Amino acid sequence: MYLLDTNVFISAKNSHYGFDFHPGFWDWLIYANAEGRVFSIQRVYAEICIQEDNLTKWARGRKDGFFLDAPYDIDIQLKPVSDYIKGRFGQRERRNFVKGADYYLIGHALVKNFKVVTHEIYKRSKGKVKIPQICQEFGVECLTPFDMLRQENARFVWQPKNG
Repeated sequence: MYLLDTNVFISAKNSHYGFDFHPGFWDWLIYANAEGRVFSIQRVYAEICIQEDNLTKWARGRKDGFFLDAPYDIDIQLKPVSDYIKGRFGQRERRNFVKGADYYLIGHALVKNFKVVTHEIYKRSKGKVKIPQICQEFGVECLTPFDMLRQENARFVWQPKNG
C-alpha cells in the first residue's frame, strides 16, 4: 500500500497529469484507493487545502476515504524519527519538518507498513530534512510516483473521441 506526499498531488495537477487533459490519472487514484492500495493522510489534505483550486475540490470530495487519520500509536514511531533528526539537522529544519506533513507521513508508514511516494530525491545533507533520507534510515520503502504507477501496472490509454 502507498501513502502519497503533498508534492505528488501538486506536481500532477500543475504539470504532467493536469485535470484538464489527463483525467485518467485522477480516476486511477480513485480506483486504487477504492481497492485499498493508495492513500494519503489528513496532514497532506490540510496542505492541499491551503489554496482554492481544482486539486482542493478533488481532495474535498475524498477527504474521509482517501486521506487517513493518524493511527492512535503513531507517537511511538515518531519518537525515534525525532531523535534521529535531532543530532543531524539544525533547530529550524527540525521544527519545520515536525510541523509539516512529511513527519506524519513517515510515522504513518512506519505504523501501517506503507510505502511512501514522493518527488523528493534522496540526498544526505545537513540542510532540509528529506523524506527519502528518513525512509532509508527507518527501513520504509520510498519511491517516485512513476515507480508506483509502474509497480501497479497503471495504464493511461488514449482513445479518440467519436464524431
